[in-house]
Formats: sequence, C-alpha cells, structure tokens
Amino acid sequence: MSSTAVVVGAGVAGLATAIGLRRAGWAVSIVERRSELERYGTAFGIHPTAQAALDRLGVGESLWTRAVPYRGARIRTPRGETMTSLPLERIERKAGRPELLVSRPHLIDALLAESDALGIPLELGVNICDVDALLGDNDLVVGADGIRSAVRGACFGARSGPRYVGTVAWIGTADFESGVYGETWGSGRFFGMTPVEPGRTNWYATVPEATTAEQLRDHFADWHDPIPRILNGTDPATWIRYEMRHLFPALPAFVHSGKVALVGDAAHALTPNLGQGACTAILDAEALTRAVAEHGAGGLPSALHAYDAERRRSAQRVALASRTLHRFMTTERTRLRDALVRMLPS
Repeated sequence: MSSTAVVVGAGVAGLATAIGLRRAGWAVSIVERRSELERYGTAFGIHPTAQAALDRLGVGESLWTRAVPYRGARIRTPRGETMTSLPLERIERKAGRPELLVSRPHLIDALLAESDALGIPLELGVNICDVDALLGDNDLVVGADGIRSAVRGACFGARSGPRYVGTVAWIGTADFESGVYGETWGSGRFFGMTPVEPGRTNWYATVPEATTAEQLRDHFADWHDPIPRILNGTDPATWIRYEMRHLFPALPAFVHSGKVALVGDAAHALTPNLGQGACTAILDAEALTRAVAEHGAGGLPSALHAYDAERRRSAQRVALASRTLHRFMTTERTRLRDALVRMLPS
C-alpha cells in the first residue's frame, strides 16, 4: 500500500510538493481553501538553483519556453543616474544559465498541468479547521497554505505570524517594453521594472502609504522616464495593492511530530525585496520530496529531520536578508545609502 500525503494549499509550494511526492511513489491529494486557483500577480524571478530544482521535479522544460532572461538591470536614483548594476551577469557566469522571469499564471499553469498529468486530485473550496483529522487519515501533512497557515497554527500556535513591515506595495504590468530594467531607490520608496514576456513590462512600487492609484502616481510623478509613463499608461483597475508582511519570529522548526512539514510562505514568508519568494518555495518542495524519496516509506521522521536541517536555516537567512534589504532600500537617509551602493562592484 502506498504512503499517503495531503498537501494543504495549491500555490507554487503546494503544487511543486505534490508533484515531487507523487514522483516518489506516494498517493497524494491537494486541498485548497479558495474556490479557484490564484492566477493574479506579475513576474516571478527564478534563480538558477530554483530552475535546477524545477528540472529535478520534472516541470522545468515545459516552463522555460514561457520565461525570459533577466539581464542588464541597474539600480538608479530618481533622476535616472546609475549607481550600480544588479549582479545578474555574475549569477549567469557562475551558474551557466541566466536568472529567468516568468509570469505567475504561467508558473501555476505549468505546475497544475504536471499535477493533472500525474493524476493528483485537487479539491477547491476546502477550509481546513481540523489538522488532527488530516493526520489521522494520512501519513504526511504538508502545510503549503501561506503566511496565515492553518497547519502552522495548529502545530506551533500563535508564536509566529504575519507582521506588517510598514510599507504598501503595488504591482502591475505595462503593455509595452520599457527597455529600462532594475530598481530606482528614493527616500522611503522605490520602483522596479523587469521584463516578463515580449511586449510587456512587470513593475512594482513601494511607498510608506498610498491608498489610491492617484496617490501612487503622485509619489513618482517627477521620477525618471519611463516610471511616470508606466503609471499613467496602465489601467489602475489591473494593479494589485497589498500591505507588505513577513513571518515573525522565525519558527524553531519546519516540521512537527514526525508527520507534518511546512513549505513556502507557511514556513518562512519573506518580504519581496530579494525576489526569492517563489525560489525558496520551489527549493523547499524539492528538498522535502527528495528527502522523503531517499529515506523510503518507513523513514518519514528521518526524512523530515533531513529536510529541516537542509532548508530551515538557509530559508531563514534569506528572509532576514530580505527584511534587512527592505529597511536599507526604504531608508530616508539616502545620502549614506547611495554612497554605499555606489561602492558596490558594477
């Protein structure tokens, strides 16, 4: 009889984990509280390490045809002066492949297609209230249910939870290629632009507070081209606004009771400043399912211990670095910050 697992959450972390477990020979099902899968959002940056993990999960090839390489990005001042370059060329030289950008819908659809091909059942509109019942019916429960994880709450209580970092973020897509990529850092706010697919530009902005599209436009009205043009030339109805949060304090473990594992935002939700949210979720999924496969059906507690040892400190270091970078990017002491940035290798 196959070992059984239920994955709670059908985002990037949940779908990738379910695929990996199924390939390891487990009987897997997915439950999702939403009535339909989230396909909102713009671009995910996929680091070469996460690309390799997706390849090992067997979903990379179907995805890369929809991805675009990320090259030639700069950090600029609001007047458009280049302070330094993002280290994309060094990443490509070291890894032998570039950083890639892919739209969230394309990534979700690729994972979902592979999940369907493997015959993994997905049940939508399921609000999990009793994690003990899931534990009684399955050998393994995977919490991939985001920053407000019900699985995390049942296992670890309210010790760790969402914490607001004091900044509002907006994201959107412009229907033209800006030709200018990277980030522009101002006082207490910044604006970023990346490619996402031919003919379109992914953009994101953060400000201390902006409740309307017009207020957001006002924050960046005198910044360098094409920032005002992007905000004036895209429909605010398509923009997404959210208050930036992270998981705090860090969890003491990503596993519980030898039968529960947390992945993705449920384990270590981080601010988006390093662009590593999707990458860490993918790396979690691949590491967990690889450990389960290596330890066999009878070695689940050992597999979960190995997963925790491999991923927890690494993911939490990324989360800390992202929070630290957020504070650095949004400081109002711009003279010191910009002088430090200019000292970085281009």
